[in-house]
Amino acid sequence: MSLRGFSTINYWADDVAAASAWYTEVLGVEPYFQRSGPDGTPAYAEFRIGDNEAELGLVSRAYAPPGLPDQPGGALMYWHVDDLQGTVARLLDLGATEYQPVTERGHDFVTAAVVDPFGNVLGVMYNPHYVEQFGADAGAE
Repeated sequence: MSLRGFSTINYWADDVAAASAWYTEVLGVEPYFQRSGPDGTPAYAEFRIGDNEAELGLVSRAYAPPGLPDQPGGALMYWHVDDLQGTVARLLDLGATEYQPVTERGHDFVTAAVVDPFGNVLGVMYNPHYVEQFGADAGAE
């Protein structure tokens, strides 16, 4: 077995249309794929993000697995950002709430996490190894 790389992360939302609009604002791009449920309401939206075009999927909570916690928590996946402080400030301005404050981890690693308006933990990190691999602002438009 070998884990070949991050493929997709799914965030749950009661209102996929609102979550899609929020993430479109945050990311500056529209989802490249969307699907409606049987009732015609948005059930899934998917974005391609970053240097590896990782997938961020927004899924209707109606399709969540049984026992999904109703509070933020669990695994914390971090997205690399070149401006951690600015990114956190913007996320908070757009309605996210602090989950983990900006935290120096040593050796130039810095992390933070917020809870999006839909109850999902969104981790952000400045990671010097990422910059070595892809360069600063590699994914900037």
